[in-house]
Amino acid sequence: MENIFGKTLTECRMLMEEAGEPSFRGKQLYQWLYEKKAAQLDDCTNLSKNLREKLKSHYNIEHGSIEKTQEDPEDGTRKYLIRLPDGNSIETVLMSYHHGYSLCVSSQVGCRMGCAFCASTKGGKIRDLEAGEILDQIYLVEQEAGIRISNVVIMGIGEPLDNYDNILKFLNIANEGWGIGQRKITLSTCGLVPQIEALAELDLQINLAISLHSPFQERRETLMPVAKKYRIEELLKVCNNYFTKTKRRITFEYALIDGFNDRPEDVAELAEILGKMPCHINLIGLNPVTESAYKGSRNVNFFSNELKKRGITCTIRRKIGDNIDAACGQLRQKADGMKR
Repeated sequence: MENIFGKTLTECRMLMEEAGEPSFRGKQLYQWLYEKKAAQLDDCTNLSKNLREKLKSHYNIEHGSIEKTQEDPEDGTRKYLIRLPDGNSIETVLMSYHHGYSLCVSSQVGCRMGCAFCASTKGGKIRDLEAGEILDQIYLVEQEAGIRISNVVIMGIGEPLDNYDNILKFLNIANEGWGIGQRKITLSTCGLVPQIEALAELDLQINLAISLHSPFQERRETLMPVAKKYRIEELLKVCNNYFTKTKRRITFEYALIDGFNDRPEDVAELAEILGKMPCHINLIGLNPVTESAYKGSRNVNFFSNELKKRGITCTIRRKIGDNIDAACGQLRQKADGMKR
């Protein structure tokens, strides 16, 4: 049986045409899946019983399940362990802000990028998530919490641009089917240059966030193996091109590590390489990871003030979820008994 949850409008129309039905039936199915959030095909009551039976012989509506929830008693942040139908697990995080609820979703089971301070990459990548499995994280959390997700951050387990086609499909359905505006969706990447170039050609209105973490090539390579393939100069060039084509300002994520990338020379070099680019720097307090020797910086406020003195727009990310397995991938590791 093929899971119908995750089909685009075009795919739903084609599916109906192949079943000998008019294409407008595909629009009805699409609405049942994403606007009315049908739990099963029998819920699609404006489709005839015969048509529903025909569809059920080939398709079903299948969702994962929430296996475990952790909630921070101080700020209410919730981390969910979601069990996929094939037995693999992922994480998603619900955060409450004044503007509404934001959900951080995973894009892969595991990750192959190998960033030194990230728990998600321990054990490597198992597989990509289908578009429906990414969307399912929104469905499950909305159902469990009885809320409406207003913002989505693709910043959980996995590298989104390493799962490019499924991410584009997810963006399409989340926007047109689920009703989440593109400007309320942020995609975070460690900097896969060809995929950023391809994304720029689509002229989407999503927010793009780039993990930078050091302005120096050698130090960035130490933290992020992908930097060995795509040098900082090449990455910044494609980022400039992305802004030129989309007019969307890029955010550079910068996890401050004690004694490593929080020095005065790091501030000066950041101002040098980013000073002429319309961008924003998001300073992040590093969450501790058992396998990593890196520790969070004690100079966050100093670093922020020094950047602002040099005319660089920056903010310090609100630190939430301190009382749960805050670092991405830690809950999954514990639950699945992966080697730490």
